[in-house]
Amino acid sequence: MSEIITVGLDLAKNVFQVHGADSEGRAVLRKKLRRAQVIEFFAKLPPCLVAMEACGGAHFWGRELARLGHDIRLIPPAYVKPFVNRQKNDAADAEAIREAAQRPNMRFVPVKSEETQGAASVFRVRELLV
Repeated sequence: MSEIITVGLDLAKNVFQVHGADSEGRAVLRKKLRRAQVIEFFAKLPPCLVAMEACGGAHFWGRELARLGHDIRLIPPAYVKPFVNRQKNDAADAEAIREAAQRPNMRFVPVKSEETQGAASVFRVRELLV
């Protein structure tokens, strides 16, 4: 098996989809992971670029995977959508995320710290109350 350079990770409630590619962009890994298997899987994987669609959960997973030595990139969902080649499902989304992450001009979202995410949620709750 070729060395995995880039991984697209599609987040969900219970089952995550992983799509890995080598340095030439060829798919070398397609896998379903349960939530409990994600950390174990990425701990065994050599450090690589891991891309996800930006959302609240992606910041948590970004922090966890960064602790394992991976380079984390969060992509706004609107920037991923043009790369979905076939019907919309989790496996196709993971492949599109991986493809978008390899584009040279792609814009990424920085991973938020726990404190930053907590402060943002306080502001959102305050907006609902006022």
